[in-house]
Amino acid sequence: MIARWWRKCGDSVSCGLCFRGCHVRPGETGRCGVRFNDGGTLISPWLGRFCAIAVDPVEKKPLFHWNAGSFIYSLGSVGCTMDCPFCQNHRIARPNENVYREFPALPEIYPDELAHDIKQLGLSLVAFTYNEPTLQAEYICEVAPVLHEAGISIALVTNGAMSHDAARSLLECLNENDAANIDIKAFSPETYQKLGGNLETVKGNIESFTAAGIHVELTSLVVPGMNDSIEEFSAMSEWVASISPELPLHITRYFPARNYHEPSTSKELLYALASVARKNLRHVHLGNI
Repeated sequence: MIARWWRKCGDSVSCGLCFRGCHVRPGETGRCGVRFNDGGTLISPWLGRFCAIAVDPVEKKPLFHWNAGSFIYSLGSVGCTMDCPFCQNHRIARPNENVYREFPALPEIYPDELAHDIKQLGLSLVAFTYNEPTLQAEYICEVAPVLHEAGISIALVTNGAMSHDAARSLLECLNENDAANIDIKAFSPETYQKLGGNLETVKGNIESFTAAGIHVELTSLVVPGMNDSIEEFSAMSEWVASISPELPLHITRYFPARNYHEPSTSKELLYALASVARKNLRHVHLGNI
């Protein structure tokens, strides 16, 4: 399927899906690993195709203040617009160059088919999750009206790194019954750069999604030696409160994964950070304790 946000730059193409704006040469992919320059056209072969499908408690996303107590149909695909060394889902989020051999082509799930599958299970919620869901942005924009017509609400579990244009298009197809859990991985531009992200882009998208009336919850995974400063966390919670002190914040515990092998976050630190955040925010939750 041809991607939506891109332009030609000679033989290369410039992708506009995330903040990075990759210049992708013929026969190569962008940093996400899945958007591909096919003879001067940016294609995304995984649109509508998913390698991870499950039914989860909605609290697992985590979403505690949106349809609590419900189950949610969860879809994951391939690729990511960031590159966290501690990613728990790295096998699908950061596939190697053999991605098309590792994950043989799966059939596309058409919008009517997805709505039918969800309703057949007696569910009314769907999450695009596990990998970065905005890599399915074109598909989400296509499927959203069909899901809404069937009474199905959508949740995005995202790193928030999408470009302004992509975020605007997503917000145009979502409504006030939908939700997003957005990662805020640090409150330092330097740390975000190490993770292949951009802090200002994430902040802007948190503000945009909240202002659009989408239900927003935030997640901060506390990684020792990466983003575990009390001072930084205090500044982050103050900034979140400046948008709304009602925004829920999930503070979660890191465990060694992928290429990062520091010991798991101490429970004492998590409790301390939660105490700091509660000075500014009304809904602070601890996870993986």
